[in-house]
Amino acid sequence: MTITQLPVPPAESAVDAWHAVVTAAHGHDLPAGVPVPGRVETEGKLRQSSVSGRTLHLVATASDGSNEGSADGSKDGSNEGSGDGSYDGVASLVLFTEEGNRHTAFLDVLTVRPEARRRGVGAALWAAVRAELAADGRTSVSTVLEPGGAGEEFATGLGFENVLPLAWYVQNIQGALAAHPEQLALPEGYTYGQWAGVVPDAFADAFAEAHNAMEDAPTGDLDERAHVWDADRVRAAAQVIVDRGGVVLSSVVLHMADDGAVKGGATGRAEVAAYTELVLRDPSDVRAVQYDTVVTPAHRGRGLGRAVKRHMLGTVSALQPGVREIATTVADDNGPMLAVNARLGYRRERPVAFFQAKL
Repeated sequence: MTITQLPVPPAESAVDAWHAVVTAAHGHDLPAGVPVPGRVETEGKLRQSSVSGRTLHLVATASDGSNEGSADGSKDGSNEGSGDGSYDGVASLVLFTEEGNRHTAFLDVLTVRPEARRRGVGAALWAAVRAELAADGRTSVSTVLEPGGAGEEFATGLGFENVLPLAWYVQNIQGALAAHPEQLALPEGYTYGQWAGVVPDAFADAFAEAHNAMEDAPTGDLDERAHVWDADRVRAAAQVIVDRGGVVLSSVVLHMADDGAVKGGATGRAEVAAYTELVLRDPSDVRAVQYDTVVTPAHRGRGLGRAVKRHMLGTVSALQPGVREIATTVADDNGPMLAVNARLGYRRERPVAFFQAKL
C-alpha cells in the first residue's frame, strides 16, 4: 500500500482517478436519489483550497511493483495511480489557518472504492492523515458522516464521536413555487436584493456583519470557533466557489432608512437584515446546495427567514433553470429553521452528523 500526496494542481489523469473513487463510493453508500458530484466539483476542490485553511490531498494505491517509492512507502506526488492509473482510496484534510482554529482540522473526505474495502486502505489513509495532524500540532479533527453506515462504524473505531446531529432536507423548486406563487411581502422599511458571484462592494461590509450573526447557530460539542467575517473574507469565500468552477447566488433583505432610501446610498450604510446563499458546485448540477440562511438578531420575528428563502426560489429559477432541487442541512435542535423549511416544503431526506475525534 502506497500513500501519495497529490501536487497542486494535479494532473488531469489524477483528477479522473480521484473522481472515479468518489463517484463509486457515492453510488454505493448513498440513496439513489442523491445526485453524484460532478467532475467540475472534484477538480475544483483538488485545485483550489478552502478560504479557511490549506488542504492536503492523499491517495492510496496498491503496491504492485509498478510504483516505486521510498522505503517508508511515501511518494513525492508524481505518482498517478496503480498499474492501471486508478486509486483504491482518497482523503482530503483541511488544516485551518485562521486564528482560534489552528488547533483543529476538518477531514473533508476519506473514502475507499467499494471493491477495495476491507483491505486496510481506509486504515492506511487514516494513518497518513493522523501523521499530518500530529506533525502540525492539531489536537482535534472533525468530519461529516451518515449515521448508521460503514463510515460511522469505521470512524467510531478510531475514536470519533457524534457531536452535532443534523439532517439533509430537500425542496422541489417547481413544487415550492406552485405552493408559494407570490413573493412574500416585506414589512415596511425592508426591500429585497440579489447578486451572483462575489458580493458588490457597496454591501460587502454589511454582508460580513450578517455572516457574523451565525455565531449563535447550533454547534453542539464541536471543537471549532465560529469564523470571524469581514469584507475580504466574504469576497474570498465566494471567489473560491467561482474559481472552482461553481456558481454562487445570494438573496438578501435590506433594511431601509426612514426616508425610504436603502441604507448604503449617499446618506447611510447598507444593513443586510437577512440573507441566504445557494451554491452549484458544478454548473451542470440539478440539485443546488443552500449554504447559510441568516436573520440578524435585531430583525428576527418578522418572517424574514422565510421571505428571503422564497426570494431565492425565484432567483435560482430565473438564473439557473436547470436546477430542480435545493438541499440544505439543519441541526436537529435548530427549531426555528426547521419550522421555516417545513412551511416552504422541504422534506427530510437522510440523517447526517458532525463527528469529532480528540487527538
